[in-house]
Parts: sequence; structure tokens; C-alpha cells
Amino acid sequence: MRFRTRLMLVLLTVVIVSQIATGAAFLHATQNDALMKGSQRLEVGARVLQQLLHRRGEQLHSNVAILADDFGFKSAVATKDTATLYSVLANHGDRAQADMVMLSDLAGNVLASSHHEQNSEMPFPALFRRAQQSGSGVGVVIGSGEPYEFVLMPIRAPNLIGWVGMGFLIDQEVVQEINALTGLDISIVTYDANSDISYLASSHEEQLAKRLMSGHGDRLMGGAYTTHSQMSDNNNFLSYASELLESPEYQSFAFLQLSRTELLGAYRHLQWQLIGIVALMLLLTLAVAMWSARSISRPLTALALAAKRIGEGEHIDRIPAGASVAETDLLATTLLSMQDDIAKREATLHHQSRHDMLTDLPNRISALEDIFKYIQKGKPFSLLRFAVNDFRDIKDTFGYELGDYLLVTLAQRMQQLPAPVSNAYRLDGDELMLLIERPYCDPSTRTELMNRLNQPIHLDKSPIVPSISAGEVNYPAHGTTPQLLLRRSDIALDKARGQQLSHESYMEGQEEQHLRQLMLIRDLRDAVTNSELWMAYQPKVDTHSGKVCQFEALMRWRHPTLGLVPPDEFIGLAERSGNISLLSSWMLAHVCEQLHHWKCADSHLSVAINLSASDLTDLTLPKRIKELVNHFNLTPDQLALEVTESTVMQDVDAATETLLALSQQGLKIAIDDYGTGYSSLAQLKRLPVDELKIDKSFVLKLDTQGEDLTIVRSTIEMAHNLGLKIVAEGVENSATAELLCKLQCDYLQGYWIAKPMPAEAVLGWLDDTPYPLLPSQATH
Repeated sequence: MRFRTRLMLVLLTVVIVSQIATGAAFLHATQNDALMKGSQRLEVGARVLQQLLHRRGEQLHSNVAILADDFGFKSAVATKDTATLYSVLANHGDRAQADMVMLSDLAGNVLASSHHEQNSEMPFPALFRRAQQSGSGVGVVIGSGEPYEFVLMPIRAPNLIGWVGMGFLIDQEVVQEINALTGLDISIVTYDANSDISYLASSHEEQLAKRLMSGHGDRLMGGAYTTHSQMSDNNNFLSYASELLESPEYQSFAFLQLSRTELLGAYRHLQWQLIGIVALMLLLTLAVAMWSARSISRPLTALALAAKRIGEGEHIDRIPAGASVAETDLLATTLLSMQDDIAKREATLHHQSRHDMLTDLPNRISALEDIFKYIQKGKPFSLLRFAVNDFRDIKDTFGYELGDYLLVTLAQRMQQLPAPVSNAYRLDGDELMLLIERPYCDPSTRTELMNRLNQPIHLDKSPIVPSISAGEVNYPAHGTTPQLLLRRSDIALDKARGQQLSHESYMEGQEEQHLRQLMLIRDLRDAVTNSELWMAYQPKVDTHSGKVCQFEALMRWRHPTLGLVPPDEFIGLAERSGNISLLSSWMLAHVCEQLHHWKCADSHLSVAINLSASDLTDLTLPKRIKELVNHFNLTPDQLALEVTESTVMQDVDAATETLLALSQQGLKIAIDDYGTGYSSLAQLKRLPVDELKIDKSFVLKLDTQGEDLTIVRSTIEMAHNLGLKIVAEGVENSATAELLCKLQCDYLQGYWIAKPMPAEAVLGWLDDTPYPLLPSQATH
């Protein structure tokens, strides 16, 4: 397509799109305005109906009040003169133009009625109750499937001796009056329990009204039109419903409608005017676009040909004549200088794509290319992958600028290393790598390299000695592809950093362990949705009574291919990968639901749940737990929370705020694995803690290790002095249990009492377990 044609089409397209968008937006706004005004008319019509019913109800209320105060009528009611009652009711009903009259005794039994049998029960119990509570009742009722505005008032002589009521049918007369007042179509329709129409009065023609009301029955009874107006299914009417009455037997509505033709008539006229204006604008735009395209295309064609030659790699000294406009002359000059700038920039970009911006060391891409070249030559080599230990702490302490200075200094030292070091690279973050032209890095060479790199570096006039860990892989022993060698060097480095070693060489099997961890992290999210997780429950026993006082919830994972995964393995991976919140949410909901099931089985049990560090910094946790407790109808004593010392100490302020909010909800809180962390008594006093759980490492050999006995005794005495309860976990024999009872430990937990069990086994275990569980609990 020629440039001139394309330019003309672009100009036309811009105008067409803008005109269409503007017109569509205008028409859409106009239509919305018409619909909004129609909705307002319908709502006003509904209010007019309510005011009309209210006015008629007040008139009827006055008539009923006169009748209720009539002395002769009171006498007839007192003597239960049925003939006189029927006569008086009929006369007053005619004078009040009431369609229904009724008299009942104090219990609501009908004494006389125009529509109900004598001695039958009160047909309008809801209105009757309202009248009994407030002294009188006015409202819509359903009699024989028809809606009435009904007034019910007491008869006093001077004590209450009965109830008298009158009502008028909300009939065609009411409908026509509303139609005349508002200009809206209105239908009064009543549906029975089978969704069949029991009564219909409408301003529509009879056949149309029946068809409309039958078609809207399910949606009306479902509340579709009662909150806001909607277009009907056939799109012919804007409809709004005002519910008159809802009862188990009937639902009655006032259904107001406005014709779409009337609503959008002016909109259609405006639509044709707008189309004419747009068509005229398009014709004018076409003429302007043709002239503009012709005048602009000539000089640009010459520039386009020159740019094409430059793009093909041709070096040109001048652009052929033909561009006589000042702007195109400037563009021609720019094109000539651009081809020189492109050549320089390509060289710069190529260097930047292969080198690190901070240290100017070759980057990962260069490393992969160099390793591939060495592999092609078949020459053995080694890779030493380095990382600066505690690099994050260094940046936090000295600042990011000085942290970068440390990396730059290390990079310069690596570039100055002598043979057999071939190349140095920066892979990512604080990770650097050396390519060494030897089958493996012998200890003497490695020691010399590390000594050179570990020389002190002055950061902000403070000398520090960088602590560096290294992971080593060898070609061809540890892999034959660049990607495999880099991955295995990363695994070796992780192993060195995890074990706080200065060097670790890759060993067979480490990658399999690494891949297993990656698989577990990947499958962890699906474990919840695939129902692979389940909860085990281990009981805690009160040493005073020997009875089970609580269970601890312990998460288990049955992987579809790996089988049962130890919790110590997958929970640690969940915390490192950011999936622990997902597991915590599932566990909270699952345990609360299980407590609800046990509660339905007449077992009021309590369960303790372990929280992670991310849970304690989640400000929404207290609200979510409160919602779960309320949803499953639990009491606060059924749920307890356990947190470890190390978890709390990661962010003491945030953890304290969260735990205080949970404690205020009535939940008990325990410090788990107490004695293995680094919390102080001052910090412990700040926390709303109810219990301390002594770590099982101090309990397992309590009956044989004197040091453990001293620690446990001191911990129990300290906790009791602080008003805290003590739980000992890891109780695996009767001697330990008896010793803990003598030390005044409050609760015991361990395999000697019971192993963790699935939820379905808990109630059976409780039924089969004799009490007391601790023979020596009577000693204290």
C-alpha cells in the first residue's frame, strides 16, 4: 500500500473512530439518562401508590374507630348478639365503602365477618399480633387470594372485649387512579405458594396483563424488580416492583411499568440527527485527508527510501534531493547522523548485554557462552561459585552504596587472580563465579584464592573481612552442559551456606534432593485443593484431674507420588516459598469445622493451633479467626494458639499487636518450644501469654539427666510465679510423667499418653480411654 493511501486512511480512521466513539458515548449517556429518569418515575409511582393506600387506610381507620366507639355496637359485642353484629357491621361497612368487615373476640376467633365463617381462627395472624402489640393495626392482608388494605382496632367497654376490622380491596379502581395520576402502567398481582396468580388488577389489557404477570412470576417472587428497576425479559417495558405483602401462602406486588417506546422515543430522533452530522464530518475529512496525504507524501517518500538503505546496512553520505521542507531537511540530517550513532550503540549494547552494570564483570549470559566453548573443546575445568555470607546484613548496616562497593572490590580482586583462573563472572545479586582451567580445585589453590578474596575491605572507614562461601563443580565429572553445571554449582553453594562452610563440592544425589524440594514447593499449593492435607490431633492431659483438657492440631501431607512428607520438611519449605499463609488459612478453617462437627456430636473439645511468623505479622488474622469462630458457632475456649519463641522474636512489635488482639477475643495463647529460643523475661512479660510449653529436648531424658531436671524445675517455678501454666511435651514414659507431676507441671503431652491421631479416631479414643490417665495425679 502506498504511503499516500495509508496516510489518508489513517486520517480517515482517526476521525471515524473519534466520531463513532463520541457519538456512541453521547448516545449511551443519553439512553442512560432516559433510563434513569424512567426509573425515577417508577419509584415516584410506587411512592404515590403507598401514599394513596396510606390515605385510604387513614380514612378507613377513622371509620373503624367510630364503629369501635359506638355504644350499641359495644353492647351487641358484649352480649354476642350475632344478628345485631352482622347488621351493624354491614351498615358501617357500606357507609365506609369497605369491601371486607370482620369482628373477633379477644383470642382472635371470628364472631362475624363478611368473608369468613363464624368461630373460625383469625385469618390475618400477623396483623393481629401487630395490633395487639401497638393497640391497632393497619396493613395489606390477603383474603381469599385477594389483597386488601385492612384496619384492625380494639373494642373497649371499658376493658378490651374484642377486635373489629374493615378493609378495601386493592382493585381496578386503585390501579386506574394510579395510572391517571402518574401515567404509568400498574398491575396489582398476588401469587400463591405454587407461583400461580390468585389475583390480578392491571391498567394493561386483560390478555397482555396475564401474559406479563405470568412471565414475571418467578423473577418477581425472587426479588428481581424490588431493589431497582430493570428491563423486562421481552425488553418492551422498564419495570419496578413494590412488595405489598409476603406470607407463607401468598406474595403480593404492585408492578409498575413504563413503555420502552415512550421512554426512548426522543432518543431515536436524536440518534438519526447524530448519524447525519457524523456522515457530513466524514465527507469533509475525506477531502482534507486526500489533500494532506498528497502534500506530505512526496518528501517523506525520499526519506523512507534513504532510511531503508540505512536499515539494510548500507552507508550513505547524502540523501537524494526532493526533501525541500525545513522539517524534512532536518530529518534527513538526523538520518545521516543516526547511522553513526547506531553503530556505536550496537557495540555498547553488546557489551552491556554480556557484562554486569555494577562490577563490569561478564554476566550469566557470558558465563554460559564461555562454558559452552570450553565444553566444545573437551577441556576439563572447574567452576567456583561464591556468595557473600550475611550480605543483606552488611547492606542494612553500612548502606547499599557500601554494599555495592564491597562487590566491586571483590570483582576487582577476582579479575586480578593469576592462573589457573581463566575468567570471573557476576551471576546475580551477591553471587560471583570463577572459571578455573583445572579438572578440580585442589585445597592449596582454593586456600590461596580464598585468602586473596578475604582480605579486609574498608567500608565507611570500618574494615571488615568478608565471609565467603563457595560451591564447586567440575567438568566433565559433574555435568556436560552449561545449564547443568551452573545448577549444580548453585546446589553446592546452597549446601555450603546452609552448613556455614567456606567450601562445598557438588556430590551425587544433591540435585535429587534439590529437585525434591522444588517439587514439594510446586505441589504445595495444589495440596489444599487436592485434599492431600489432613490434620492429626494429639491430646494434652491435665495433671490435676488426669483428664484430657485439649488437643494439639498437627498438619500432615500425603503426597500423591512421594507418600507421607514429614511436617518438618514441607512446613519449612512453605515458610521459605511464601506458601505458609495458604496452609495456615486452610488449617484454621479445617480445625474450626472439625470442632463444629465434634460439637454437633455432643463433644465440646478444645484444640490448639500453631501459628507461623507470617501469621503473626498479618493484621487481618484476628478478624479472620473471629469470623471462623462465629461462623462455626464455637466458643473462645475451644480454640487456642501456639507460637514459638523464635517466631515472636522476628518482629516483636507486630507479634505483640496481633497476640493482644487475639487475646482480647478470649483465645488462650501458649509459647511453644520454650527454652530453645532467645526471648527474655522482659519481652515475655509484654506478651499476652497464658502457657509455656517446655521443649521436648528437655523432657525426653528428664528421668536420667540432672541438668534437664534443673532446667525444667526452674522453668515451672518461674512460670507459676508469673501466673502462667506449664505444658511439657515429649512425655514418653511413666517415670517422666510421674516426675513432672511432682514438679507441679500443669499439662502433659507425648507418645506415652497418645500419638497424634486422625480426627475420626478422636472420639473413639476418648470413649475407650480410662480416667484418670495419670495414676499419681492425686499427689498434687
